[in-house]
Amino acid sequence: MLIREEINRERIDNLIREAKRHGPFHALTHEERDETRREFLANAKLDDGLWVFGYGSLLWNPAFHYTDWQPARLYGFRRRFCLAASIGRGSPEKPGLMLALDHGGSCNGRAFHIAPEKIESETDILWMREMISGSYNAQHVRLRLQGKTVDGLTFVINRAHPRYISDMDLRETARLLASGEGHLGTCREYLNNTIAHLDEMNVRDRYLHELQQKLREFDEQEMS
Repeated sequence: MLIREEINRERIDNLIREAKRHGPFHALTHEERDETRREFLANAKLDDGLWVFGYGSLLWNPAFHYTDWQPARLYGFRRRFCLAASIGRGSPEKPGLMLALDHGGSCNGRAFHIAPEKIESETDILWMREMISGSYNAQHVRLRLQGKTVDGLTFVINRAHPRYISDMDLRETARLLASGEGHLGTCREYLNNTIAHLDEMNVRDRYLHELQQKLREFDEQEMS
């Protein structure tokens, strides 16, 4: 679990140093990261606060302060394990994969509302969490909530990033999820947690459930 108090510049510097000990690791400087945040905020409508769309670990561990959350649907993007992970839920010894929003389809998740007076502090936390390496782009999106549509923020995959995986079949994806593990835990836990919190919202993501079934098949093969 990410703890809000541990999301700070010192921790980020330590993570980057550790990752670079094992090979090349592209990372944004603090100045570069904050420049992308300032650019996003300068072009956002913030009078009524900011809605943030969560589709993965934000569903159960947002680690930022919010006033409300609602089920939300985002059109034009879909969940996909398309980001190679060597930190977080992966390591050089046990590389894994992380979810991202890739282009195409639609996605159900949660929209979290940040109050206007908290936008500065909470987006600082969000950017330190999501924008360490530049593997995501902060995106202005339209979110469909219960009975209304709002402007919001989400983080989508940066297809130009060296850790982006453009194509991987379900079996290979599941194989990496079965073994991937880092200081935040295992990829298997990440998948199961995402599914569990979507189930609470009566949302079924066929792609995630198919991966979960593949993991069960791997386990059965190992036991036989």
